Amino acid sequence: MTIHLFGAATPTGDALRALARASQPECLVQPYSRTGSSMARADLADPLGFEPAASQDRDVWVSFAPIWLLAPFLEVLRQQRPEQLQRLRGLVACSSSSALTKRFATNHFDRQLVARLQEAELQLQQSCRALQIPLTILRPTLIYGSSGPWGDRNLSRLVALMRRLPLLPLPASSGLRQPIHASQLAAVALQQATAMVRRELPSGSRVHALGGDEQLSYAAMVRQLQQALPARDRARRCRVLELPDRLFFLAASPLLLLSPKGFEAVLRIGADLAGFSSCSELMQGPRQSFPVLPLALP
Repeated sequence: MTIHLFGAATPTGDALRALARASQPECLVQPYSRTGSSMARADLADPLGFEPAASQDRDVWVSFAPIWLLAPFLEVLRQQRPEQLQRLRGLVACSSSSALTKRFATNHFDRQLVARLQEAELQLQQSCRALQIPLTILRPTLIYGSSGPWGDRNLSRLVALMRRLPLLPLPASSGLRQPIHASQLAAVALQQATAMVRRELPSGSRVHALGGDEQLSYAAMVRQLQQALPARDRARRCRVLELPDRLFFLAASPLLLLSPKGFEAVLRIGADLAGFSSCSELMQGPRQSFPVLPLALP
């Protein structure tokens, strides 16, 4: 089979290429990038300029690119360049758990994000229904880790913050998290793509809200992350200070005036953003404890 990989220049895209080389050497992974510097070119904002690379008999698309760009890209090809999709057996698209967790946000930025995610998911479902191919939408939560030259912008930012601070204040009742490593997300995407090519998945769409194999409090996540860092990393010396909830959120309240988006991000530290399907459940494989290595170290 040939996997046409969009969003290849990401930790998850790089991890999928490495997994495919190791576990499925007969699988051709064709990576695309917007610039086309070291990969085939695919600008999702220019669908009519897209020229798919040569492939084998059975094609599947896997995308870690922004889903709100992928959805109109596929629909334009379906309507105006259907010959480019004749070999397509299925699509695996990465969305975000923000489509669920930020539905009731009060700031304009997060509300817009939820709307873009939901509209793109619906458009992909309609396009794949018209093409009569299976669709899997993955909604991962808190992607972290590195692969090749690429690293995450989630926990790596937390590490950078802890390197600068002697104390990291957190609410005593910090909410649950279910972080997922880029390699775990890549493994699930590769499994779904393989099942599509083997016709093990029926036509129709499925949506998986997806996390790692361990649910832990925000404070526990920070401490376990610190322990996984190199012994001399300055972030290990940052002390986690758990404050009474009311005191913590009172101290953060000036953010409401300075940055409503930032204030809501602080509020979410106390919310449970877990309870999703785990990678081991979908893969029917062994559990992996947090943190899975390698980490992205800024």
